[in-house]
Amino acid sequence: MMFAITAKKIACNRFHILLTSRSLAAPPINEHNIPEECVADEDHHHSPKTPGQPIRQTTVASSPTPAAVAEESISNLDDVDDNVSANYLAPNATISPPLPFAKSKIGGFFQQAPVLHNPFQNDLLLQRYLQRLLPAQVYGDVSADLLRFGERVVNEIEALGRRCEIQKPLLQQYDAWGRRVDDIITCSAWKKQHSISAEEGLVSLAYEQKHGEWSRLHQLAKLYLYSASSGLYTCPLSMTDGAAKLIQTVKSKNIPSYAFERLTTRDPSQFWTSGQWMTERQGGSDVGGGTETLAKLQADGSYRLYGYKWFSSATDANMAFTLARILDETDQVIKGSRGLSLFYLEVRGASGKLNKIQVQRLKDKLGTRQLPTAELLLDGTVAYKVSEEGHGVQAIVPMLSTTRLHNALSSAASMRRMISLSRDYSTKRKVFGKLICEHPLHIQTLARLELESRGAFLLFMEVGRLLGLEETGGASEHHLLLMRILTPLAKLYTAKQALKVTSEGVESFGGQGYMEDTGIPVLLRDSQVKLLTFQYF
Repeated sequence: MMFAITAKKIACNRFHILLTSRSLAAPPINEHNIPEECVADEDHHHSPKTPGQPIRQTTVASSPTPAAVAEESISNLDDVDDNVSANYLAPNATISPPLPFAKSKIGGFFQQAPVLHNPFQNDLLLQRYLQRLLPAQVYGDVSADLLRFGERVVNEIEALGRRCEIQKPLLQQYDAWGRRVDDIITCSAWKKQHSISAEEGLVSLAYEQKHGEWSRLHQLAKLYLYSASSGLYTCPLSMTDGAAKLIQTVKSKNIPSYAFERLTTRDPSQFWTSGQWMTERQGGSDVGGGTETLAKLQADGSYRLYGYKWFSSATDANMAFTLARILDETDQVIKGSRGLSLFYLEVRGASGKLNKIQVQRLKDKLGTRQLPTAELLLDGTVAYKVSEEGHGVQAIVPMLSTTRLHNALSSAASMRRMISLSRDYSTKRKVFGKLICEHPLHIQTLARLELESRGAFLLFMEVGRLLGLEETGGASEHHLLLMRILTPLAKLYTAKQALKVTSEGVESFGGQGYMEDTGIPVLLRDSQVKLLTFQYF
């Protein structure tokens, strides 16, 4: 063994000297500018030139590159190592096999990654819940659609969502000639999510009413499968759903009829998304005390809005609902919630230019990085009042209730995805001689997380069931009161559950759960935002 180590050292020294002398040291140059080592006779034997000797016909060989020298030297080193080691072996000794990490190899073991399976086919609770509630024919139609869509989630949408996380939105405030443009640039995957949302009816399902009171459950189940792979496109969808619900409820003549049609179409080229611009610098949940945006009446009945929206998500939306205080004839306003009115606006005019809106910057967030969230300056934005003056908060409640339901859905979906991946991983990861799914303590932990996930699912789906009854005229007074109290509670409680479950879910993958390129940490980071505000946008 000592002889082998000595031989290795000799070979390494030889490699270092050879590489240094041949690649770094310049060979001697004669008066004909030909390196001495390149002067050879006809038999290609090196013949150093002596002073006064006539120069014979020579051939000049190209000088080897350092990379070629290194490659040749390594090859020679392997031969020297094997030969020298063999020469010093005892007569009866055997040559050991090469070490697994020798010569720049990285070893033979690679941990199998968790696999995302069809989220409908893999979710027995969702299947049994729908089978128990839905009429047989309705369940047949809905389950077939969800099974097909589950395959699309695995084979197409999951990769798009990952690209949305990697290729974050950018803000281009000026063009090459100095003009203010405020273009929010999103990746092609984000735009594809827009098309998929329209094609799959992720908003329209609830308004087509194909299955009557069960249409809302169909929509929510489909969004439940979609959410964790959507690249957070469920955020603009939630506000779009809320905007459609608000238009149905308010029935204002100041909202153009095409707005509802655009929000609920299945045609990707016509499909619109909506924003919900409420939070201002002093605001957050205290909308009544923190809203500073002013609305000035114009001769044509429209208003001009002047204010600063501090946290406006899905800023690439086509339209938005927002709150503002109307200036009276003396330019005075009413403070508090009683002074707020609700307005409808379109983000861009017919020319494609922004509607007197400046995008000041995009937010740099802990999570939800896929989503363009911006600070907006409204500087004379054209808008239309859609509520009675001073009744803005009351008018926007249908939108808030819908987005809260979506928030609970998103929380439940992130828990389900984390547990599904963790469960699959437990059948592939071995520790202490057996799979981690065979360790009782690990299974106990997964079982506890599973209970939390199932409770969250049943809670938000019950709110969805009640909403379906209300939308088709089948809800009693008791149903309406129950939905009113359950909606904010479901939003709050599931958000707290999601943060706990996704955090522990990350731990179930060990160190790999902490690695961004696995896609696992995004489930935890995006769960944090669900707790922050009452509408989270």
